[in-house]
Amino acid sequence: MNTFNYNQALTVDDALASVYAHPDAKYLGGGTNLIDLMKMGVEHPTALVDVTRLPLTRIEEYWGGLRLGAMARNSAVAIHALVRRRYPVLAQALLAGASPQIRNMATVAGNLLQRTRCYYFYDPSYRECNKRNPGSGCAALTGNNRIHSVLGGSDHCIATHPSDMAVALTALGATVQVKDANEERSIPIADFYRMPGNTPHIETSLKAEELITSVDLPAPPGGTAHYLKVRDRNSFAFALVSVAAIVELDDRKRIRSARVALGGVAPMPWRSLEAEQVLTGGEPTEATYRKAADILMQDAKPLRFNGFKVELARRGIVRALTTAAELN
Repeated sequence: MNTFNYNQALTVDDALASVYAHPDAKYLGGGTNLIDLMKMGVEHPTALVDVTRLPLTRIEEYWGGLRLGAMARNSAVAIHALVRRRYPVLAQALLAGASPQIRNMATVAGNLLQRTRCYYFYDPSYRECNKRNPGSGCAALTGNNRIHSVLGGSDHCIATHPSDMAVALTALGATVQVKDANEERSIPIADFYRMPGNTPHIETSLKAEELITSVDLPAPPGGTAHYLKVRDRNSFAFALVSVAAIVELDDRKRIRSARVALGGVAPMPWRSLEAEQVLTGGEPTEATYRKAADILMQDAKPLRFNGFKVELARRGIVRALTTAAELN
């Protein structure tokens, strides 16, 4: 690990000033991902700006929805009464992630910004990684790509985004609030993550110095929800496929509205409005869900070792939608 400066910021302005003062500085929240990457020699910040003491931990009602402070701990969000009652898919997603100890440290902003768990990205002995060394290639394309993307990847990168929380936030239509020294702006979660294209090292639409201050949830959608996570073991494992499903039935027991977002299959949480439109007005049956699943997975491009993800995702979508609808 390289040497670096350390500063503990007590205000947002202090944090922004510290990052502006040091090129290649990083904000430090729970450190559950960043510190690992520094130890592995993947990240080399010149300074860490500790933002854990910023007054950004509140979870409160906001314009008919809910505002999650950027420094709120994942464990606090998961058990908060308003989250559990009004946004159960978010609580379920958070509780499916990591371990209790890590959830006690991890923050809302840090969860959104965690980086891929691609084997080749995490191991600097593999030079071919366009996320670490832009222009060097992607070793996963011809290597062990079992955990990698089947949707949205490119010839430059097929890594997946590991966050469970981000999948639920995508289904809920959240907005990320950010600030730098000059302005504040709102970024819809659908625009927050970038497709890899030929610049996979640029993962979000954040500017270098911008600080996430909160995540805003709109008024809760109608219906009931289920978060399904399929993984190699039951705890402390990242999703091979995950599904955030929200289904609302009308008085005739037909689907009034539906939302579906996928994790573990793409470089970002994956949502298809076309699939949701197919569900709307349909009967809550396996055939209806399978049709939506086919639309969600229609552009899948499996590789040598991850072809199983395509059918696994289809079945996961059907199961998550079925479970959510049965809770109505």
